[in-house]
Amino acid sequence: MRVVATAGHVDHGKSSLVLALTGTDPDRFAEEKRRGLTIDLGFAHASIADPTATAGTAGTAGSEPVDVSFVDVPGHVRFVRNMLAGVGGVDACLFVVAATEGWKPQSEEHLRILQLLGQRTGIVVLTKRDLVDDEWLELQTLEVVDHLAGTFLEDAPIVAVSAHSGAGLDDLRRELVALVHRTAPSADRDRPRLWVDRSFAAKGSGTVVTGTLTGGTLSVDQRVDVLPAGRDARIRSLQRHGRSETSVGPGNRVAVNLSGIEHHQVERGDALVLGGQWRPSRRVDATLEVLAELDHEVSRRGAYVAYVGSGEWPVKVRILGPDAILPGDRGLVRLHLPAALPLVRGDRYVLRESGRNETVGGGEILDVAPVRPASKARPDGSVAGIVAERGWVLVDDLEAWTGERVPATLDRWVVAPDALTALDTSLHDRIAAAGSHGLDVATLDERERALLATFTDVRVDGGRALPADAVDTFASHPVVEQLRAGGTAPPEPAGVDRATLRELIRRGVLVERDGIVFHAEAVDTAAHAMARLLRSHPDGVTMAQLRDELGVSRKYALPLANELDARGITRRRGDLRIGGPRLPG
Repeated sequence: MRVVATAGHVDHGKSSLVLALTGTDPDRFAEEKRRGLTIDLGFAHASIADPTATAGTAGTAGSEPVDVSFVDVPGHVRFVRNMLAGVGGVDACLFVVAATEGWKPQSEEHLRILQLLGQRTGIVVLTKRDLVDDEWLELQTLEVVDHLAGTFLEDAPIVAVSAHSGAGLDDLRRELVALVHRTAPSADRDRPRLWVDRSFAAKGSGTVVTGTLTGGTLSVDQRVDVLPAGRDARIRSLQRHGRSETSVGPGNRVAVNLSGIEHHQVERGDALVLGGQWRPSRRVDATLEVLAELDHEVSRRGAYVAYVGSGEWPVKVRILGPDAILPGDRGLVRLHLPAALPLVRGDRYVLRESGRNETVGGGEILDVAPVRPASKARPDGSVAGIVAERGWVLVDDLEAWTGERVPATLDRWVVAPDALTALDTSLHDRIAAAGSHGLDVATLDERERALLATFTDVRVDGGRALPADAVDTFASHPVVEQLRAGGTAPPEPAGVDRATLRELIRRGVLVERDGIVFHAEAVDTAAHAMARLLRSHPDGVTMAQLRDELGVSRKYALPLANELDARGITRRRGDLRIGGPRLPG
């Protein structure tokens, strides 16, 4: 499947050509038929075969028919906004010029718009050939060739046809088949996005939206986000070429029946996306290629409108670097949008100035979440540049911004080399400065803890990070042996500052309860003493019994009993202690 847009001046026969190729009149409205003028987008599709191949001779592009969806756009200057809504996301174009009139102003504007949107392939069609003689047709062909020089259609095939008589249509079908075969299919990146170009209420079905699907697959019963409206909906059903489908892949015209949302809550310019895959933005950095035909420079002064996806958005433009961009030049701009759109690096846009009612240029979005102020921003569109500006980027965020899945440098982050080196140095310095106490790991943020886990020259002991070769002055501190020797009736700690004592307690070497500091072994001694007592006194043990069993005064027995309660070794029942879930056997 390929999606092909028509383009060209008003009344040059675009709609008649689509009708001749598909049997479907893309003009949907009574006013269009009455005036003979395409006002809004029209749609049609057909399976097209190479006539040479079907006649029994192998065609140059293969013998199998190809599916083509046509988006027929209006050619009148008053409806350029509708034209722009239809050409985003298409695979190729049919560029139509009437042989009777030749190249016209909208021919030029449509060509420039297609080029600004990144179109790379198409077919040029000279229509109404039955109304001119061969000499005139040849002159018009030469004129078209001159206008196409230096553009993406410079080497495109030129086919003269008559939709009325059918002359040349077989040649055009053959070129369409070849076009499909030489045009790469739409990439599937598992990130579907459908820019809505129509929304209406279908009788018995509710809300239906249509658009060209890119980036991934949509399936029935999926939940989708409608952006920038910020609404949630469920896909009730899908249609492609008028046929119901359970799923539709990228590169197709799709009709999506939505539940949970009214048709007036979705409009042209909205996008259907899967939740969590995008980071909608109201500010983007982009290139701007100013049309050489413009008779003035482009600066921040002007009433600008950006055409992105299928939408039309008033924007504020900030030139990055100089004050203005001259006609024919290429520069960098920051666009401030009125709503947060699901954009990705590489998206194309067209910029028009509404005051002058003219197309001024367009370009490619380089960064959908710029972090540097406009006075310093110089985006290059590379993944490395985006990471370098931020230092640390979550893998999921980077994919949402750039469309690329980059392997993590560390844990969940892609990290710029300079940023990683800086944090490595800083963290090592802090660990060294902490001395024998070590650096409290609880004070580190998520990035620092992830980096700490990679250090081979640092050990973590009791929640403290120390150099791997550091001598543990705490384990050998004299107070430890002093309190161990005191057993369940320890002396007051002597020769130790409060900070060291707190660290030993934090490490679990010592235990403080009710103002008495014990060695950890004293608690184990009390636990086993309680276990012995409960075997002979299963109904419970008194404080006096524990005191006598340990051979200490109540001053020490009560804090030890309370510590046993706190650890779940015992439980208190009135004046008795009974066994808890952690009582040793």
